[in-house]
Amino acid sequence: MQPTLVAVAHGSRDPRALHTVEALLERVRELRPRLRVRLGHIELNHPLLEHTLDRATGAAVLVPLLLGRGTHVKRDLPAAAARAGHLRTRVAAPLGPHPLLVEALYERLVEAGWTAGSAVVLAAAGSRDPDSAADTRATAALLSQRLDGVPVIAAYASAAAPTVPDAVRALAARGCHRVAVASYFAAPGRFASASAAAAPGPAAAPLGAHPALARLVLQRYDEARATLTAPATRARQAHPLELATA
Repeated sequence: MQPTLVAVAHGSRDPRALHTVEALLERVRELRPRLRVRLGHIELNHPLLEHTLDRATGAAVLVPLLLGRGTHVKRDLPAAAARAGHLRTRVAAPLGPHPLLVEALYERLVEAGWTAGSAVVLAAAGSRDPDSAADTRATAALLSQRLDGVPVIAAYASAAAPTVPDAVRALAARGCHRVAVASYFAAPGRFASASAAAAPGPAAAPLGAHPALARLVLQRYDEARATLTAPATRARQAHPLELATA
């Protein structure tokens, strides 16, 4: 039997977030109907991750619905997997950076009214972890390539600089007077709303249940699942974010 895919969302007080994540997972189930797909939250929403893991049996792959490396991906999820001693587990890599994410960002921008040549602020939640910021900057560079080289600046709603308003001003100082904001959030929430409110032009919706995101969730699952059944010599070379527990 295939390992259970446990999608790990952050959790939010915004009720739209849970509905959005559930819609995304429905897309995942449509793509792979026989796969067991479960949801667990790090905080704020039910079911919490620990409860989802308590009810799982056999093996599970934890797929973070998070867009870069940070404390949750590097520490909290491996710790939760280690506590689930009754399971064989892997923690998959975060969703970003990845070309499928960039395709979703591009389409959300076009839906919001972005026009060719307009600069973009890539608005992310922010983290004090330098790896998380590096991942966001890598996504900004990929998005710039997808938009035929227009300037794309990574900005943050908290914990890191520049802020979205500061990034908008920096682009204006460079002569970019048409600026859109791309929402680098998996679901609606306080930070996504604040970032959109700072946009001087089009503000894209969060990635949400975009088809490319559903495909990426399954790709991360498959990558991590492969190490559950790999020979020991190969498993020792697994991605450092993947954790096996006996």
